[in-house]
Amino acid sequence: MLKIWGRNDGSNVIKALWCLNEIGVEYERIDWGGEFGGNDDPEYRKKNPNGRLPTLEEEDGFTLWESGAVVRYLCGRYSMGNMCPATLRGRADAEKWMDWSSLNLGPFNSVFLQHFWRLPEAERSQEVVEKAIATTIPHFDVLDAHLADRDFICGDRLTMADIPAGVLTHRWINWSPHRPSHPNLEAWHARLLERKAYQDCVVAVTPPGP
Repeated sequence: MLKIWGRNDGSNVIKALWCLNEIGVEYERIDWGGEFGGNDDPEYRKKNPNGRLPTLEEEDGFTLWESGAVVRYLCGRYSMGNMCPATLRGRADAEKWMDWSSLNLGPFNSVFLQHFWRLPEAERSQEVVEKAIATTIPHFDVLDAHLADRDFICGDRLTMADIPAGVLTHRWINWSPHRPSHPNLEAWHARLLERKAYQDCVVAVTPPGP
């Protein structure tokens, strides 16, 4: 059986788990990283030399790391023509938005995790948080405008393009104080909330807002 190494609330692990649940592939998840440790385990480092999460491992010993690569692989192998668009241009469009989301929406996630949960209270900075919010708003402006005439990022159905942005948008909506309204983004998020896999893999493990 396919294995996913990583705790179920890890920002990047969630992407793989949501993907697997959407496409209906059975898997075994192994608690790893964070409070479970193991990132520096020599045997784990053979699977993922970076010592990070998630790592996908198949029965024949094939391993894959980097969450975007894992999601692309799973969708290409098990959901071609559905979660993975069938045409070259369709895949390129989805991959473009996957990369864009991780690069532009990801940094605020790290700031919030550090300054609301991980750092000792004396080292937390509201100024850093507010700066992260201000820096991220223009990116959500872009996504909001893109979603004006479509239900999902690549059109009328969920694809792998929605996964990185969907994970990070749920955190943004729940964590960001005084965020501006983005009606199209919020409508898209509401559509994601209707999906059981999203509820089980994203909503259920997201810490409540600070």
